[in-house]
Amino acid sequence: MLCHEEILRYSRHLILPEVALEGQLKLKAARVVLVGAGGLGSPLGLYLAAVGVGRIGLIDSDEVDLPNLQRQVMFETGEIGHPKCDVSRDRLRALNPEIEIVAHKTHLTNRNALDLLSGYDIIVDGSDNFPTRYLVNDACVLLRKPNVYGSVFRFEGQATVFSLEDGPCYRCLYPEPPPPGLAPSCSESGILGVLPGIIGTIQANETIKIILGVGESLKGRLLLFDALKIRFNELKLPKNPNCPVCGEQPTIKELIDYEAFCGAHGDETQLAVDVSEIAPAELKSKLEAGENILLLDVREPYESQISNLGGRKIPLGEFATRIHELEPTREIVVYCRTGVRSATAVDLLRNAGFRKVWKLKGGINAWAAEIDSDIPRY
Repeated sequence: MLCHEEILRYSRHLILPEVALEGQLKLKAARVVLVGAGGLGSPLGLYLAAVGVGRIGLIDSDEVDLPNLQRQVMFETGEIGHPKCDVSRDRLRALNPEIEIVAHKTHLTNRNALDLLSGYDIIVDGSDNFPTRYLVNDACVLLRKPNVYGSVFRFEGQATVFSLEDGPCYRCLYPEPPPPGLAPSCSESGILGVLPGIIGTIQANETIKIILGVGESLKGRLLLFDALKIRFNELKLPKNPNCPVCGEQPTIKELIDYEAFCGAHGDETQLAVDVSEIAPAELKSKLEAGENILLLDVREPYESQISNLGGRKIPLGEFATRIHELEPTREIVVYCRTGVRSATAVDLLRNAGFRKVWKLKGGINAWAAEIDSDIPRY
């Protein structure tokens, strides 16, 4: 039962006939785990703790970083460098001491996923990379647990519920991951700070409804949100009878190597192509020695206003139609923000017959960190 303090804390729930005492006790007995304690995990954790979900697990191995604070409202400036799991656990315990918060300070893998997720009733996916999304999906199907899904990119977000009863799974929507580098991360493409709050709150709402057994879930429906137009759209999402995981004759019956499946190794932002790199210190030495090197910036023009190494500017989106502007015999060092887009550009140049091309390892951010601290990192 609820103690006096809990009755007062949840009083606005208790007078809702759709929740009432019975529903609040369901929330108290529920066990929910959040995969990711970042942009989506922040509003998820705060609202699920506030409404009284009895046991909340947090799976995240990252530390708080300054660029996180633009959207990850769980954290404060003084907590930079601290593990996200530890900070989130303390914040949620302070918000609601009546519930249990469990911090799993680890990276979710195919070796630990089934053990970690099996102790919870509902899995909420707040991850930001394809290997983890496929891993969470397959584990939820194998464990027969709901997967409350959300994702965000620039000004757009989406949410649904996978693996709920006879509903579809993530592979029904995306049978195969995109080629490495085709779908850049938020660190490369940017994201509106408030967007994870909107999508994460929708995920929290779906989680609460599943626990209470009320309303109509997003099962079989993909909710799309456009923050620029403030417009919601909805797509029907049928279950695929030929799905290799949740279909009528599944072929995937255990967890696989998801890094290999998605063509990634480690961080999703690292593009899996074979390119030559040049370290910032080596480039500095060559430039100081007067070597005739062309610096080629493949970022967008608005990024050059933030930081700049000079040289020729051809945005990656225009590269295919402007590659003829470059001399194939010239020594070229391509740079972008962190080295992802420049890897693509180098690959295109090599395929076009260029041989003396390198990418700046770590991009202009690495140059700012190692060579010139007057250049801002972003």
